[in-house]
Amino acid sequence: MTDPNRTEPEGFEPFDPAAPVPPPHSAPKNTGRGDPTQTIGWERATLEKLAFASLKEQKATRRWKTFVRLSWLLFFIFLVWFGVSRATPTTAKTTSHTAVVEIKGEIANGADASAEFVVAAMKTAFEDDGAKAVVLLINSPGGSPVQAGIISDEIKRLKAKYNKPVYAVVEETCASAAYYIAAATDKIFVDKASIVGSIGVLMDGFGFTGTMEKFGVERRLIISGENKGFLDPFSPVNDAQRAHAQQLIDQIHEQFINVVKTGRGDRLKLSTPGLFSGLFWSGQQAIDLGLADQLGNVDYVAREIVKAEEVIDYTRRDNVAEKLAKKFGAAMGDASVRALHTVPALR
Repeated sequence: MTDPNRTEPEGFEPFDPAAPVPPPHSAPKNTGRGDPTQTIGWERATLEKLAFASLKEQKATRRWKTFVRLSWLLFFIFLVWFGVSRATPTTAKTTSHTAVVEIKGEIANGADASAEFVVAAMKTAFEDDGAKAVVLLINSPGGSPVQAGIISDEIKRLKAKYNKPVYAVVEETCASAAYYIAAATDKIFVDKASIVGSIGVLMDGFGFTGTMEKFGVERRLIISGENKGFLDPFSPVNDAQRAHAQQLIDQIHEQFINVVKTGRGDRLKLSTPGLFSGLFWSGQQAIDLGLADQLGNVDYVAREIVKAEEVIDYTRRDNVAEKLAKKFGAAMGDASVRALHTVPALR
């Protein structure tokens, strides 16, 4: 029996025996928010994600490798193009101008101021009908008398063949082998503070015998021919070999003097003490001694002497590819080692 005074909670429905009974059912299906191992196909989804990530990474790696290879290819193509474009002196120009060939730094085989480069540039300048004169712009302390001799002889030959004047314009320095070259020109122009001269020859090297004795190092030199170890820096000085070397450089010095006398002629003040002793002078002193002719720079010579103000540079230089090859090579190291085992160079 129901108590009419009983109050039921809100939302409470009394049991009705006549109401239908709901059918039985299983427990709620796991939605995967709990244990991930209960989710259908999770292994496959994970493997697919890993596979796609791996493929994406491989594609990115291949693209990067392709980019790097193309970059290097373009770089080397640029070097080849730049090398070809700079391998020869400036293209010949038919309008009237003053041709300039620079001789800067050490005059030596393989250097920018080598006979190979300078002669090639001079030939191109002389062959150009537009070049009214050739100016050698010199800033060099000297170098190889052989390289200087080749350039000097070529100046004389080209002057005679093309009937064009050749002038030397000195910047800071024109000494030793550089002056050897300048003496072959028609006139030498200098700055009042330029260094000019040093008409002489030297052969230098080092001796390590005292150091070797101090550290107990024994020199084991086996030769065939009594002079094969000529001036070996690790052996005591041989008086006979020293005398032979002195005779050699004296002969080359005499050749140098003859080139200067022939090139400068009556302009030289031969009575000057020490003129051929290896001394050097300022540009103003060089003019007074007849070693140079007058003050002037390239623009002055082009404007006032040649009467062709436009200046065209014919200088032959190392291109970028050649410079890189020299830097990456072991030339410096090899040269240092060879210097210990060969006859000292003449300068």
